[in-house]
Amino acid sequence: MKKFIYWLMGDKAGRVTISIWNWLWGLPVESGGKVAVAVAEESLQSMQESVQKLAQAVAAQEGAYKRAKQKYEDKVKELQTFERQALTAKKQSNEEAARMAMTRVVQVEQILPKLEEMVKQAENAVTASKDKLKRERIKLEAYKTEMQNMKDMSEVNAALEQIAKVNNEFDIGSAKNQFEAAKSAVERRNLSAEALAELSENRAEKLQADLENMTLDDEVARRLQMLEDSDPKKLP
Repeated sequence: MKKFIYWLMGDKAGRVTISIWNWLWGLPVESGGKVAVAVAEESLQSMQESVQKLAQAVAAQEGAYKRAKQKYEDKVKELQTFERQALTAKKQSNEEAARMAMTRVVQVEQILPKLEEMVKQAENAVTASKDKLKRERIKLEAYKTEMQNMKDMSEVNAALEQIAKVNNEFDIGSAKNQFEAAKSAVERRNLSAEALAELSENRAEKLQADLENMTLDDEVARRLQMLEDSDPKKLP
């Protein structure tokens, strides 16, 4: 499907379409998830291809410049050749040959300044293109580094999400809170039961029982004292 879209719409438009498709069926790019990483990878690939095409264009431009420069240098050599021919013909008193050679010298001299200017322009254009290519390559390397950082960050985010998911699934704190709540409920019920028992107890009967216990204790103490007083003395 992806290859078909690229074939139908071209690489650049195809990548945009695929990114929109991912956005529609997945998470939005702003969420910073896998979709964002995929879109960034598609964009990085597009930049790489653009830089590659720029490099090819600069290479072709430089080739054309070299050919133009070579043509200019050939014209300079041609001028020098015609000048030597005119000089030789003049020395040999061959007026017609000398005039023909000198005519060619004049014609070449007329075109040389224009050729020189064109070669200079081509040189400047090639230099500017090379500088641009250098800048784009530096930017591309920077984007590659950012792409790797983005992948690493996305993996860390996924790990943190997994950790959060585990913590939510095994929330011991929640169970602890429930235990404490149950414990408090039991303690409150125990206090209520004790209070209810105290309220339901007959206070008069409790007072009578306490008095009887006190009387019994006094009687037991008196009897023990009597035993001590009646202890028979040892004979000499």
